[in-house]
Amino acid sequence: MVEILVAAPFFFQKKSIKPAWRWALRLGLLMLVVLIVSVTHEFWSIRIGRSLICTERLTQSDLIVVENLDQNYLLFERAATLQKKGFAARVLVPVQVSYESERANAVSIGTAELMARVAQMQTPEIMPIRAIEPISLNVAYEVRDFLTKEHLRTLIVVVTGFRSMRSSLIYEAVMAPAHITVSCIPVFLGAKPENWPRTWHGIQEVTEQFLKLQFYRFYVLLKPLRAVTSGTEQVSTHDTHWMN
Repeated sequence: MVEILVAAPFFFQKKSIKPAWRWALRLGLLMLVVLIVSVTHEFWSIRIGRSLICTERLTQSDLIVVENLDQNYLLFERAATLQKKGFAARVLVPVQVSYESERANAVSIGTAELMARVAQMQTPEIMPIRAIEPISLNVAYEVRDFLTKEHLRTLIVVVTGFRSMRSSLIYEAVMAPAHITVSCIPVFLGAKPENWPRTWHGIQEVTEQFLKLQFYRFYVLLKPLRAVTSGTEQVSTHDTHWMN
């Protein structure tokens, strides 16, 4: 009996050595990963942030487009500044409206007109759009049809910072068949590439825009695009219920 009691603990102790070492190894690897991330987080966070931002190019253009899908005043202010500096005489403000409520549509249009007036924008052209999904792509189609109808060949897109790379890819893909040159101006509303991980809102914004960028880059924009037309019909070869 004594031999059994002495041998049993030794037996169980011997069998538990391997699992203990495995857990120690896993814990060590996890701590190493956490250490590497903490030491290099500034490097990769800046790289991720910058990957979402278009290259700012300012050239004399026929038209400034305020990408008004998020309705932010700073976009109007930047567009008005560009207009005053002579980069373009005309400013187009697409406003998304719906079929459900004319009162809500009036509010959306009125809000855009108010922000343009406060920004001291000269003769803004408000363009109501009932765009189907994917909204960003179909708004770009409507803008292209407007430019084609007006015989305009260059535009500047003023857009929020972390959304700007996606918008730049969309507008360049849509405008290329019509031989329209696109310039992109990113406007930052709060978080920037250097500080976005410091707030939950910044993390949420960058994560959302990163996922949407990949969705458009590797799926939406790889599908056939709508042909160039001079009308305003909203015929699309894309499915609905996608991200805006």
